[in-house]
Amino acid sequence: MKGEQQLTFDARGHQLTNINVWTADSQWLVYDVRPHGGSFSGETIERVNVSSGEVEVLYQAEHGAHVGVVTVSPEMPPRYAFIHGPEHPDEQWHYDFHHRQGVILSPPAPQPCNLDAMDITPPFTDGALRGGSHVHVFSPDGSRLSFTYNDHLMHELDITRDLRNVGVALASQPVVVDKQHPREYDGSHFCVLVSQTTSTPQPGSNQINRAYEECWIGQQGYINAEGVRQRWALAFIGDTLSPQGEKLPEIFVVDLPESDDEYRIAGTTPLAGTTTELPAPPKGVQQRRITFTGDRAFPGITLQPRHWLRASPDGSQIAFLMADDAGIVQLWTVSPNGGAPQQISHAPSSIQSAFSWRADGKALAMVCDNSVMLLELATGEMRRLTPRTEVAPCAEAVVFSPDGHLVAYMRTIAGFAQLFVTQAG
Repeated sequence: MKGEQQLTFDARGHQLTNINVWTADSQWLVYDVRPHGGSFSGETIERVNVSSGEVEVLYQAEHGAHVGVVTVSPEMPPRYAFIHGPEHPDEQWHYDFHHRQGVILSPPAPQPCNLDAMDITPPFTDGALRGGSHVHVFSPDGSRLSFTYNDHLMHELDITRDLRNVGVALASQPVVVDKQHPREYDGSHFCVLVSQTTSTPQPGSNQINRAYEECWIGQQGYINAEGVRQRWALAFIGDTLSPQGEKLPEIFVVDLPESDDEYRIAGTTPLAGTTTELPAPPKGVQQRRITFTGDRAFPGITLQPRHWLRASPDGSQIAFLMADDAGIVQLWTVSPNGGAPQQISHAPSSIQSAFSWRADGKALAMVCDNSVMLLELATGEMRRLTPRTEVAPCAEAVVFSPDGHLVAYMRTIAGFAQLFVTQAG
């Protein structure tokens, strides 16, 4: 069992994102500041040095805006992507799922640039969005980001049609919009949705009404069923309906184009959407379901604790949480090509948090039995990295450093989340 080191001490909530919170040199942790995880009211993006304890404010929001959910690019010097709420919010336009954007800060530049363009007046612009992007995650090579998305136009038209989706942002070409509304703006990345949802999924089908908690598959993609490397792919949770009409979360994979130019080719529906339809995936981009858990004693991907799918570095396995036949939440993996899920953990009590892979792909870190645990992939053995405490570490983030030596997480101390690290070997 290892010890732990507390990095923050002030009376503010410190929030880690669930992935990409370390700089590539494993020296700095980035975070936002808010009273608690469910309150998006922070005004600063900060980082703390894990060796010296030095704290730097990277960005200070102004004009009534709030910021949070920061991730770091995998290269040095780092870039920082995060959610930025509206400046000068008013009754018609204030922070909400469909009223937020991604920005990227590239020090020493003092101000971030808009990641996604906003265009909410027809004719819509390919590569621009019409609502709110969030949880922006750099690909392993830093060339693009994934995000989840909600749509302003669908929210205004019929809130039941404002469906959560997954998208990709490409740095290959900035997007300029014909700004006809005071809330429209240009973006540095070409953005498209890659998931497909419907507000009325057919029970027992592979249709979904929500796509979320996505991950990039592999450092270099994965080997598909034909033995060919699929360079770009995302996995996400999609909410299907069981034959009885009950929500059944399952895992889906979407293979993405090799060439950035292919993202610009529309399918049967415009990339930018219409006044009555959501933006649509590029031509040929189709999601496929890879888990079928309806016949299990406890069907569906576990949603509590909230977690995000995480693929092994070699792309061969997608890790997720699901209850075993006794109802205990365990860690499982499944191939991006589909097939039977493999149970990895066999803990006597449920896993309590999101998780992350070690860079060598041989172990994962998570919270179980009120401790940060190391789970060995080959044996399923769990080993405590921190002592068991009366109150478990926070569930939202347990993240390996890039060098595999440290694990970052949060504990609630005197009502506020504080940042901690522990040695991982």
